[in-house]
Amino acid sequence: MQAQEQRSAEAAAPFERVLDARLIMSIVAAGIMSFSGVCVETAMNVTFPTLMSEFGIGTSTVQWLTTSYLLVLAAVVPTSSYLNRRFRTKHVFVAAMCFYIAGIVCGFTAQSFPMLIVGRVLEGMGTGIALPLMFNIITEQAPRECMGTMMGVGTLVTAMAPAVGPSVGGWLAENFGWRMIFAALLPILLVSFVLGVFSIRQSHEVVRERFDVPGWAALALGFAALVFAIDLGAGFGWTSPKTLGLFAAFVVCLGLFVARERSAAAPLIHLSIFGEWRFNVGVLGIVCLQFVVLGLSFLIPNYSQLVMGAGATEAGSILLPGCVVGAIMAPLSGRILDRMGPRRPILAGAFCAFLGAFLFAAFSQDLATLPAIGFYIVYAFGQSLMVGNSMTESLSFLPAQTKPDGNAVINTLQQLSGAIGTSVSSAIVNAAQVGVAADGLAAATTAGSREAYVLLAAVSIASFVAMYWVTAERK
Repeated sequence: MQAQEQRSAEAAAPFERVLDARLIMSIVAAGIMSFSGVCVETAMNVTFPTLMSEFGIGTSTVQWLTTSYLLVLAAVVPTSSYLNRRFRTKHVFVAAMCFYIAGIVCGFTAQSFPMLIVGRVLEGMGTGIALPLMFNIITEQAPRECMGTMMGVGTLVTAMAPAVGPSVGGWLAENFGWRMIFAALLPILLVSFVLGVFSIRQSHEVVRERFDVPGWAALALGFAALVFAIDLGAGFGWTSPKTLGLFAAFVVCLGLFVARERSAAAPLIHLSIFGEWRFNVGVLGIVCLQFVVLGLSFLIPNYSQLVMGAGATEAGSILLPGCVVGAIMAPLSGRILDRMGPRRPILAGAFCAFLGAFLFAAFSQDLATLPAIGFYIVYAFGQSLMVGNSMTESLSFLPAQTKPDGNAVINTLQQLSGAIGTSVSSAIVNAAQVGVAADGLAAATTAGSREAYVLLAAVSIASFVAMYWVTAERK
């Protein structure tokens, strides 16, 4: 009874935004789980040949490790706004951590491929809850004068994990076996769990409302159709009847979701956020950036192994120096925004990201390891300047009560655009390799990679234009 009264008093009292140790620890706690989820997603890609051999499965089957994970993310992330309103922040964190640790244990102990899939599903549930939770904590609890810095720290997770995954995952798998990718995370997750339990505070009052099951079902089915369409499009062609049918199903489900949310008393996501055009265009810029991020994460290690003859560890490590630069710059880029405003750091970052993608396209005919490392450092520098600041800028156009909805939309679309970036890049390279003999595989991969790099450079231009438009009235 006394604990309940204390929680009620805490919720009723106005929350004071203070940058203290508890806030930092709570962001770190949620961030570790989010980082682990994204990192494992990309790290497992390096292990596909080993898993195919060990479990006696083909390429189409092993891809379900990624597909199942993305399906769960697409279903769970949109619920984050409701979870934020309905449950206490600490309880949401504990639930996410329990799902994720259970998934890690399943992955580590899996003796069959279906068991490994179960682990990926549980990890997807944990990551889907934790990723938006981290940004909700920042937007609700961080002092406004250092919001850019804290968002920079938060976006370090989503920006750097795709680069860390292939390098660390390749090294662990090559030297200790693929199960160590899971085992290495367990001690870190336990530390994160303890940090979160003792540091996460409640900054808003909990509202008891019903979960919008019809709206969620329409959105989840729509995203499932989209993920399946992307998966089939990469393998069977983007104009095949099955692919087009799934895209049509996605459009229908999305229409049903919009119709439901407009009439629901407690909508899953408040669609009013899409009435702010600057938020919409800012999200477009972020989505284009994520498309390029995961496209490069696929292309660079693939090119390195098939064209340059590098091993899994060396191929993954091409991304690592850029990852280090991005890790250093992510919080600094937020401080730059706090001091200089959004326009200059965001546009400088967008230009560097385009330049990095352009350099890969321009030199892809004869690319070596050292130049590739340098090009990716340029890209990662731009990415770190842009991604967190773009999220801060886009969310700044929304009222405080709908920022969790904005977070849910951004995180959901980032996951989907990353999946599309990977699939499209893979499809372009695969198309160049079809019918090519083994001795011509390197040349075909080079040609396909160049086309994919050109596409990524074009998407980077779109990202620059979007953020130029959004920040036009800013300093």
